[in-house]
Amino acid sequence: MAMSVDISITDRQRILDHAGSSPDEICGLLLGEGDRIVAVQSCANVSAAPATRFELDPAALIAAWRAARRGGPRVIGHYHSHPSGDPRPSATDAAEAAADGAIWIIVGDDVMTAWRAVEHGAVHGRFDPVAIAIVPDPSP
Repeated sequence: MAMSVDISITDRQRILDHAGSSPDEICGLLLGEGDRIVAVQSCANVSAAPATRFELDPAALIAAWRAARRGGPRVIGHYHSHPSGDPRPSATDAAEAAADGAIWIIVGDDVMTAWRAVEHGAVHGRFDPVAIAIVPDPSP
């Protein structure tokens, strides 16, 4: 698997703006193909403790899977924020992550990092770091 992920300038800013919009953890989906994010979709955080945890709205996730089956971009991962400011995966993130190769983008203090959820990862035994390549917005 590639150790970098492409994201457009605009989608990167959308995630940063979403993270800055709430004192609680925010979350959303990363849509794309391979290691290229082609869209981000904000989702409601339905966690019972949103100040310290996130849970993607299941309805949004199911809708994204259905859209992918109809030919849209597929879910390649998700993003969330750490209001504490640490943009690295937490032990809780690791405990809840499947080793499925999904991309996790985490924002803390306006810093964005990316990770791949893998078996025997370098961080908490679950995540390997992934470089973020900021690419121009697609032409209309």
